[in-house]
Amino acid sequence: MKNPAAGNFFEDFELGQTIVHATPRTVTTGDVSTFTALYGPRFAVQSSDKFAQDIGYPVAPIPDDLVFHIVIGKTVPDVSRNAIANLGYAEFRFLKPVYPGDTLAATSEVIGIKQNSSGKNGVVYVRTTGTNQAGEPALQFARWVMVNKRNLDAPAPETVIPDLDDHVTPDTIGGALPSLDMNHYDFDLAGSPLRWDDFEIGQKINHFDGQTIEEAEHQMATRLFQNTARVHFNQHIEGQGRFGRRLVYGGHIISIARNLQFNGLSNAFHWAALNGAAHVAPSFAGDTIYAWSEILDKAELDGRDDIGALRVRLFGVKDCDPADFPGVKEDGKYEDSVVLDFDCWLVMPR
Repeated sequence: MKNPAAGNFFEDFELGQTIVHATPRTVTTGDVSTFTALYGPRFAVQSSDKFAQDIGYPVAPIPDDLVFHIVIGKTVPDVSRNAIANLGYAEFRFLKPVYPGDTLAATSEVIGIKQNSSGKNGVVYVRTTGTNQAGEPALQFARWVMVNKRNLDAPAPETVIPDLDDHVTPDTIGGALPSLDMNHYDFDLAGSPLRWDDFEIGQKINHFDGQTIEEAEHQMATRLFQNTARVHFNQHIEGQGRFGRRLVYGGHIISIARNLQFNGLSNAFHWAALNGAAHVAPSFAGDTIYAWSEILDKAELDGRDDIGALRVRLFGVKDCDPADFPGVKEDGKYEDSVVLDFDCWLVMPR
């Protein structure tokens, strides 16, 4: 008999299956304070009710990456508790601001499945929707994970690989934000005079600062998101595994790198969409994470003359000088120091 507490293994997933994830979560200013203590976000829109209200928000919205972590955390016990790796994301959009007091819940649909040739594991594709208390979608994305099998003799399912967009088109992201009054956006208080118009395609930005991962902090962060993946917590098990120690949650690296972006992109206050991401290499306590960005594209947003979008490739690197812009080598392989390759759309004032 299947033990629900053990989570789903590869053979437990079925194409078209709908999974309602447990434990809705009301997001509070206390969560934001803890998140701030962990990552040090300084974007003014999410830091100050007054600043946010001056440009048209009712209060300061919850940081987008905190929303992301909470929704991902809902899915872990059902989707990736027994995962070997999170392999990718697609069609990832923030659809509605989340405010303190909103309650987030998550539902996933299995949209693809493929057993690997080893017969020991397989890849599961899901589309997850995070909703608020009114049932309104706040975040939606597809992701795929490699999941272990419980029973190696379980028959392989028919392979179905979903047809997913390779990037999010900018015409689908402007409507997720309320109408804003950028005439009252205070660039001095935001930390930089640079607007959307000031950036050029191909420009590289060194975000300078580094943050060393502490064992206690990355575990606290993962618990804050109610992420139960044992690879992040259980040294008794992981000490006997491939690396001999606990892996740092990949989202921890995302938030470190995203919030280091304040140095150089302090007016990029909204993470609107994710085109794709790769956790290139594992990270562990003691690693120091730096970040740099490259502007891949710029887009005006339909019906919006107040804001524009930058397509940014954000690299997280460890234990090296980000001024060297370590990324992808000529042969297409990553530099040894790269741990994160993150392609996203960010919104800025025009």
